[in-house]
Amino acid sequence: MDNILQEPEDQNKKYSKWISVFRLWLLKFEQFANLSIDHDNQETINRIEKDIEFRGANVWILFCAVIIASVGLNVNSTAVIIGAMLISPLMGPIMGIGLAIGINDSLMLHKSLKNYFIMMLISIIAATLYFLISPLSDAQSELLARVRPTMFDIFIAFFGGTAGMIGCSRKGEKITLVSGVAIATALMPPLCTAGYGLAHAKFSYFFGAFYLFFINSFFIALATAILAVYLKLPKHSFIDKEKSNQAKRYITIFTIIVCIPSIFMAISMIKESSFHTNAIKFIHHMEGNPMMENIQILKSEHKYSKKGSTIAFTLIGDAITDDQKKHLEKKLPEFGLQNTTLILHQPFEHDIKLTGEFAEDLYHHNIELSEQITQYKAEIAQLQQSMVNNEQLAKEFAIQFPDIENFSVTRSVYTDIETLKTDTIPTICITWAQQPSANEVSKLKQWLMVRLELEQIKIINQKKETNTKN
Repeated sequence: MDNILQEPEDQNKKYSKWISVFRLWLLKFEQFANLSIDHDNQETINRIEKDIEFRGANVWILFCAVIIASVGLNVNSTAVIIGAMLISPLMGPIMGIGLAIGINDSLMLHKSLKNYFIMMLISIIAATLYFLISPLSDAQSELLARVRPTMFDIFIAFFGGTAGMIGCSRKGEKITLVSGVAIATALMPPLCTAGYGLAHAKFSYFFGAFYLFFINSFFIALATAILAVYLKLPKHSFIDKEKSNQAKRYITIFTIIVCIPSIFMAISMIKESSFHTNAIKFIHHMEGNPMMENIQILKSEHKYSKKGSTIAFTLIGDAITDDQKKHLEKKLPEFGLQNTTLILHQPFEHDIKLTGEFAEDLYHHNIELSEQITQYKAEIAQLQQSMVNNEQLAKEFAIQFPDIENFSVTRSVYTDIETLKTDTIPTICITWAQQPSANEVSKLKQWLMVRLELEQIKIINQKKETNTKN
């Protein structure tokens, strides 16, 4: 009986020991990662409040940064986009919104919102003007990446905002520039993409990019507000209690107005991202399925829609039976693909089995085509090399053979009547002012073969016709 009672006591001591060790490590980590070290509350508030105002130099720096970022998006240069982020003053108003919510300062919130819209207007105008005059109108991959928001954009915005607030809360200004780049990463490209959408009347680009900008702005402000509370920055207080309650109500209403659509947007983005991840897993499952042994997937597409998503395959090989299709459709929920339609395209009337023999024939056919292309390229190069500069040749004729009146150069096809063989020979038809001697014709032929670097040449001589009046 004593042994039975002793065993739970030993287990409790063991658990208590592990809990104590965990608490000790947690305490050490808290001391190691303590943000209160090297931190000044009032300096933090002053620094963010100073950057909220958009006027004078800030306006022109932002304008220039947007133009540089637009050029980077236009020519698909990541380095140029990063360069624009280094000088961009975008972080002020958005961090001001987050700080105002965190410390209940309605005046700062009003000022931040006003400058936020000014900043947004300047950026879109600058980007639109650039893309209106730019000769490059195609949307590059860097630009297209900002049309549809993803979960990764939310992570960049939130942790960029966190880095920005941490940087601003440190004593000194060494970290502020780097944290500003982190925030500009989430804000600058979407604004430029929105300008591209307006300039080229592609409103799906405009709304997609603007939606991304709004989401990023929200999560940057959210990160700032959370850290303002965590760092215990002093709350704004009013002498008049009624004004204090009114300010709190305004801030609460604004926060709710911003949060509700952002939450729905974030949920929608999570669902879409989850669908694409699960669709890729299902496609890999299809490729490794034993029933696909004699079937090859030529193309696969997955499209997300709130009403109903689709996964489409284009296949060649053995025909998919109805039972096989039903079996694959039953697999969709296992991959988290509810409300998803499976579409299978088999465009060929007859089955094509991709056996080793078929693949080998296809390989040899490709080799033959490659050899033919190489041969044609060599013939084209030889043809271009043998082309005659008539103007230069006429000048040389005038010195070497002054009796020549005119000439023409062609590549004629000659056919032998007996053997029926054909040959393409460079042919020069020459008109002489007077009948040339045999020696002069022979000299001309030898000179042309050396001059034009030809192994053979055909010369047709004719005398200039004289008109006689009866």
